[in-house]
Amino acid sequence: MKSLNFFRSLRRKVNVVVFGLAGLLVLSALSAGEECKMGSELDAATKSAMESTAQKLYQMAATGNTSALQQNSIPAVASNFAGIESAINEHKGDFGTSATVRASYGLDAPGAAPIARAEFYCGIFNSPDRVAFVIPNLPPGNYGVVILDAQGGKIPMSVSFVLQKDAAGQWKLGGFYPRYTSISGHDGNWYLNQARAYKAKGQSHDAWLYYLAAWDLSAPVPFMSTAGLDRIGEEAQGVRPADFPSQDKPLPLTSANGKTYNVIQLFAVPMQDGLGLVVKFQVPDISNSAQTYQDNMAVMKDLVTRYPELREAFGSIVARAVAPSGQDYGTLLAMKDVK
Repeated sequence: MKSLNFFRSLRRKVNVVVFGLAGLLVLSALSAGEECKMGSELDAATKSAMESTAQKLYQMAATGNTSALQQNSIPAVASNFAGIESAINEHKGDFGTSATVRASYGLDAPGAAPIARAEFYCGIFNSPDRVAFVIPNLPPGNYGVVILDAQGGKIPMSVSFVLQKDAAGQWKLGGFYPRYTSISGHDGNWYLNQARAYKAKGQSHDAWLYYLAAWDLSAPVPFMSTAGLDRIGEEAQGVRPADFPSQDKPLPLTSANGKTYNVIQLFAVPMQDGLGLVVKFQVPDISNSAQTYQDNMAVMKDLVTRYPELREAFGSIVARAVAPSGQDYGTLLAMKDVK
């Protein structure tokens, strides 16, 4: 089931979120206190120090030197390092051997207390090349965001670092974001075009999930906004199905076996041949693996029967029965084998 772990950059958080960072964003009114500088606006010494630090941290991650990476982290990250270590182990072979800098940003958060909603706007407001970062509950300080493109790995990916300057003036790791930029040889623009095609055919479930894939592949970090990302987000919201399941609003599926299953999650995952579909549903118990397997098979069939459009967009499907404890039991099947 290695392909299931391959996912994480799409809605399962391969990103290591240190400050409780927000997701899909749209620019709001300008903030008076926070300041952002991008590219040539940064002074040469600051830009060089940030980018050289990011390159060193990248090499630590690429070579699996997690102890050195932890030692070069801010205290809040170093004391809670398991998520970053897991992400590094998961991406062995994907980092490659080198990286090039795509963009660098300097963020200044003034004050003496954490900022409930720190908003950083870079560039000319409402211009096509504007960039924004929105980070809730951010402690005051000097931060940097450096986005790198990995070179030589098995799968194209970006690796972004949130940096914070410590009391000694050294840049330290404050957040780590490895994200795939391609799935099965296709980038975010390809998935965006597919989403639009599904939308045109009225296949809203396919369109919504492909819009999410397009956004994730196009966003180096989940708390970043650009004109392009905003357009994807706006288009996506226009097709989100009203019956799309959530923890608070489960989707009931009545099966031919007489059971009703409450679906609580439906999301796409990268597989080696493209996007796969994961459906999570609630069960009282998963200790009987034979029965749980039958439940998984029934939910796959019921879901595809209800939404036959899913057969066109996804090559495989994973059903995961979730017990009240949070433990789950999964079954993977090629979409063509769902009868």
